[in-house]
Amino acid sequence: MTTTGGEAALFGILAPLMVIAALGLLFVRRAVHAAVCVVFVMICLAVLYVANEAPFLGVVQVVVYTGAVMMLFLFVLMLVGVDAADSLTETIRGQRWVGLLFGAGLLAVLLGVLSRTDLPAAVGLDLANAQTNPSGLAAILFGDYVLGMEVIGVLLVTAALAGLVLTHRRRLGPRRTQRSIARERVAAVADGRVLTPLPAPGVYAQNNAMDTPALGPDGQPLEHSVPRVLRIRGQQRTATEVLATEETLRGRLGLPATAEAAAAATQVEDTEVDDGIRVPSADDEEAKH
Repeated sequence: MTTTGGEAALFGILAPLMVIAALGLLFVRRAVHAAVCVVFVMICLAVLYVANEAPFLGVVQVVVYTGAVMMLFLFVLMLVGVDAADSLTETIRGQRWVGLLFGAGLLAVLLGVLSRTDLPAAVGLDLANAQTNPSGLAAILFGDYVLGMEVIGVLLVTAALAGLVLTHRRRLGPRRTQRSIARERVAAVADGRVLTPLPAPGVYAQNNAMDTPALGPDGQPLEHSVPRVLRIRGQQRTATEVLATEETLRGRLGLPATAEAAAAATQVEDTEVDDGIRVPSADDEEAKH
């Protein structure tokens, strides 16, 4: 089997790029960039598999490893988020020097093996692909290497189960269901909690601002309809202040007071006078301005 010019050119272009991406996996500072480098290497491997008359391996490389496994890793990294400073923090003292020592030893072993390796002449895949590439690959894997495939399958299942066991968190309390949440809300009614959803500010009122309390069907202001933050800051306006401001504005524009506003002001004034609260008049508002 002889290598064609196109295959040699393809290998000459992809091989340096794969080496650069592999080195990027070791030296980039962000985990997302490292995952992208691995994806690039896997795609280049798939292209080389197809060029070497192994289309099934190329498709599996793209669909299974690049499309499923590495994309899952990439999405997890993007969702969880890994800071660049996290990769520079050593959880075990001296682990970088130990890693460099083992890496140098592995490089020396690989160089020694490559220097003594005598590669035979390439014979091609015509005989292996006589019954199509997937059939020939299946005959080799599940015929000559069936024991190794079974061992790898057991190891993968064991690793998956171990991951589930290690990531399982024991529940500290009973699981909250929709029925239990509803029961808790009903039981909290005795403590003054409102069972129904809170009314929006401005309901049944002439003003729908967030700082204006809603009015109930009986015309009384509902204090809990104003957001808690505004109530804590003291930025809540009463219905009397809203009506007084509107009447002041109408007076400045020379418009007569509406009967609805006058009736509402009288009702709110009677309510607040009963509670011992003085109602500001239009003259007071004029004096303020």
